[in-house]
Amino acid sequence: MKAREMLSRAGMQSSELNSPQADAVAHVDGPLLVFAGAGSGKTRVITYRIANLVATHRVPPYRILAVTFTNKAASEMRSRLESLLGPDISRDLWVGTFHATCAKLLRLYGASIGVGKNFLVYDAQDQKTLVTRVVRELGLDEREYPPRTLLGAIQKQKQDGRGPDEMNIDSYSDRTVRSVYAAYEAALRAANAVDFEDLILLTVRLVESNSEEAESIRRRFDFVLVDEFQDTNATQYRLLRALTRDHRNLCVVGDDDQSIYRWRGADVRNIRGYKLDFPDAVVIKLEQNYRSTAHIVSAALAIIAKSYGREAKQLWTANDAGAPIELVAARDERDEAGYVIGRIREAVAAGVDRRQIALFYRVHAQSRVFEEALRASNLPYRIVGGMKFYERAEIKDALAYLRLVANPKSDVDFVRVVNTPARGIGDTTIERLSQFARANDESLLSAASHVHELGELGAAAKKKLAAFCALIEQLASSAAEMTPTALFDEMIEKSGYANALSADRTVENETRLENLKELRGSFLDFEAEMKALGETPTLEAYLERVSLQTNGDTPDSASSVTLMTVHGAKGLEFDVVFLTGMEEDMFPYRNAQHNSDEEMEEERRLAYVAVTRARKKLVVTHAASRQVFGTTRTNRPSRFVRDIPTHCIQTASTRLASIVAESEPHWSRPAFRKPLAGAAPPQEGRYVDREYFSDDTASDFAPAFRKGARVMHERFGIGEVRRSDPGENATVTAFFQGWGEKKILAKFLRPL
Repeated sequence: MKAREMLSRAGMQSSELNSPQADAVAHVDGPLLVFAGAGSGKTRVITYRIANLVATHRVPPYRILAVTFTNKAASEMRSRLESLLGPDISRDLWVGTFHATCAKLLRLYGASIGVGKNFLVYDAQDQKTLVTRVVRELGLDEREYPPRTLLGAIQKQKQDGRGPDEMNIDSYSDRTVRSVYAAYEAALRAANAVDFEDLILLTVRLVESNSEEAESIRRRFDFVLVDEFQDTNATQYRLLRALTRDHRNLCVVGDDDQSIYRWRGADVRNIRGYKLDFPDAVVIKLEQNYRSTAHIVSAALAIIAKSYGREAKQLWTANDAGAPIELVAARDERDEAGYVIGRIREAVAAGVDRRQIALFYRVHAQSRVFEEALRASNLPYRIVGGMKFYERAEIKDALAYLRLVANPKSDVDFVRVVNTPARGIGDTTIERLSQFARANDESLLSAASHVHELGELGAAAKKKLAAFCALIEQLASSAAEMTPTALFDEMIEKSGYANALSADRTVENETRLENLKELRGSFLDFEAEMKALGETPTLEAYLERVSLQTNGDTPDSASSVTLMTVHGAKGLEFDVVFLTGMEEDMFPYRNAQHNSDEEMEEERRLAYVAVTRARKKLVVTHAASRQVFGTTRTNRPSRFVRDIPTHCIQTASTRLASIVAESEPHWSRPAFRKPLAGAAPPQEGRYVDREYFSDDTASDFAPAFRKGARVMHERFGIGEVRRSDPGENATVTAFFQGWGEKKILAKFLRPL
C-alpha cells in the first residue's frame, strides 16, 4: 500500500505532505534515517509519523518515545500531536528532552544503581561551586587549576561516556583532573545529586546493564524517534542504541549541514555514520525548503556545497525568488550599526512586526554597538543568551532554600543560603562545620543540627546555626501539607529574605522583589498545569522542571527586535534577518582559521544556519574596519560572502563608506561599487582619519545647517540637524544613527 493511501486510511491529511515526507511518515519497522534540510518540515514528519503509528498500526502511545533537545521543541511537538491525536491519547506519549526523559527514567528505575528518587539536578553554578569546594579540599591552587576549567574537562569525559577510572591519562594534569573528577562524583553521590551529564550517563549505564530494570526499560518502548539527531553526543547515541537494542526501531531526523555544537560535545559523525551502525536503515532526504525565498535558498546551498564529507543534498524551493540579498559594505562597526538600525526603522514603518526582525552576530562582544544604537533610536529589543530569569541571584537564592527543604543533603544549597540574608555566619564557621561534616561523613545540614558537639565554634555561632536548622526543619514539616506556592510564601517570610530586601529600598532591591513576585507566579502556573493534567503538584516536580530549563528556551516577549549570536538562532526563523560582521577573522571566527579543519567546517555550517533563518529578507553587512576586544582590525569580506551567487545579490554601501571609497583606493572592492538604491551620489571631498572639514562654513551657516539638513562628522558619520546656534563658535545639534544627539562645533561638520 502506498504511503499516501495508508495515511488517508488513518484519517490524516496526506495532502499536507510531499512524497519524501509521506514515505518517512509511512515507514514502520526497522531503522530510519531522515536527512531534513533547513525549513523542510521535519517536525511535521515526526509528529505525523507518531500519529500514523498510533492511528494506523495501533501502537499504544505509551510505547512510543520521542526525544529532542529543548523544552520549546518538545512543547511544540506535544502541541502538534495533541491536535492530531487528541489530548487523551497524546498525554500517554513519552515526548521530552533527553535530560527530562532520563530524569524520569532515573526516578522510576534509578534505585538499582544507587540513585535515590528525590535526587536533585545541579545546574552549572551548583557544579562550579562543588568543584571549587573539591579543589580546596584537595589542597590544589585555584590559579593553577581553575574550577571552571576542571569542570569543563569533567563534563567532556562524561559526554564521551567515561568515568574517572576510565579516563585516558597522558599527563600530570590528566591525573589531577581524574582526582578532582573522582572527588566531585563522590560529593554528588553524598548529596544525592546529579549534574546534567549524569542524567544521560547514569541512564546509559542503567539501560546497558543486565538488570531486570534495564530489561523493563527496553521493553517499555517499541519505537524511538529523535529530532535534531546531528546534535547528539557519544553518550546520547549510546543511550539510543541501548534503548532500541532488541527491536531496532530507531528513527533519527536531522541535518549534518546544521551540526554547529561541536564545542558542546555534538558529534556530526553520529548522523553521517548512522548507516555504518544500521546498514539496513532506510534513508530519506527532505530537500524542499518551505521557509525561505529562492534567493535565500540558493545562497545557503552555495555556502554549504563546499563543505567536505557532507551527505549530498540539493536544497530547493518552489517559493518565489523574493528580494535579492543585500550585501552592504560599511566603514566600521558604528557605521554598520547606524545602517542596520535605519533599515530596521524602515521595515517597522512598512508594517513588519518587530518580533519578526532579528540581528545576528558571531560573538557576543559585537552586540554592544548595536545595543547603543537601538537605545539611541528608542527601538525596543531583547537579547537572547543574556541573563536568564532563573539565573538571577535572588531567584537562585529562593530556589536554593526550597531545594534544601526537598533534599537536606544538598551542601551546595546549604552554603548558598545559610547566611542569605546575612545571619552572622561567616566563612570561618562554614569551614569548621565542613571539616566536622567530612570527619563524620554527613551533610552540612546534618552536622549543623548537632553543632553543639563542635568545640571549635563559639556559643554565638552555634546558636545561629541551630536557628537556621530549625527554620529548614519547620519548612520541611510544612512542605508535606502545603502547596508549592504556599510553601514559597512561608519560606520568603520566615527566612527574612523579602524583609531584608524591603529594608534597603534601592532600585536594585525593588527589581529583585518584583522578580520574586514573578517567581511566585511561576509556582501558580505550575500548579494550574499539573491540576489540568490530573496530577498532584509537588515541590520536587517543580524544582526538576526549573532545573531542566535549557539555554535554548526563550519565552515570547513584547514586540521587540531580537539580538543573538548565530548559535542562539538555531531552530528559529524570522521574516527579516540582518547578518552582521561578515568579515574574515570575524565570521569565520579567527580561532577557527588558526585551528583545525573541523572547526572551519563548523563555521561554514554555522553560516548556512544563519542564512536559512531568514524567510523573506536577508541583509548581510561587513565593515572595512572593526574595533572588537579593544583592537581595531582592517578586514576583507568573509569567504562565505564570496560564495553567494552574484544573481542573488544586490551590492550596496553605506553613504559614509561610499564617500571613503571615492577617495581611498584601498576601499575599491566590488561591494562598494553600487550605491544604495535612491541615495544621492556622495559629494566631492576626501576622508582621512584626522580633521578635514574646512572653516568656511560660517558664510552660509543658515542654509547649510538648517533643521533637517544632513551633515557628516569624521567620527559619528552622517547625521540630521536638529538645532543650530550661529555665532563666533557656531554649534550644531544633530542626531547620528548609533550615537544619538550630539552638540558639535560647526567647523567639524560638513554639509551634505
